[in-house]
Amino acid sequence: MMTLQIENARPEEKGLLISLLKEADLLTEDLPEGLSNFLLAKEGETLVGVAGLEQFEQVGLLRSVAVSPVHQGQGIASRMVEQLLAGADEQELQAVYLITTTADRYFDRYGFTAVDRQQVPEAIQQTRQFSGLCPSSAVVMKRTLKHQTA
Repeated sequence: MMTLQIENARPEEKGLLISLLKEADLLTEDLPEGLSNFLLAKEGETLVGVAGLEQFEQVGLLRSVAVSPVHQGQGIASRMVEQLLAGADEQELQAVYLITTTADRYFDRYGFTAVDRQQVPEAIQQTRQFSGLCPSSAVVMKRTLKHQTA
């Protein structure tokens, strides 16, 4: 039985995080400087998973969800995603978006649904991920949170 700790990423762990994201074929060019709102899953000293949530006013962008291949299928990503979504609720965000080329079916289980790129808030559209790093064929998904304004 492995002991998994999920903790907030520290700036000095950026190199570890980047190597795991590259292994998963995910973007690393636009990671936020201090890695705030990024979670790392570790087994002992070994990094086995990462997930992040960037906040833009009342909306968030879920990104960089990756688990090392040998640790996949153990619910690690799920624990990190649920923790980030709970945090988004606590921050009273109205919605969380994500951009994916491969994992849209995976995120269905968290209540994310595909949305038209034109319906995405400007704050998200202005991210490097939305505006250029991810291909225009990528699926944009949204999960509405409890704190919507009427």
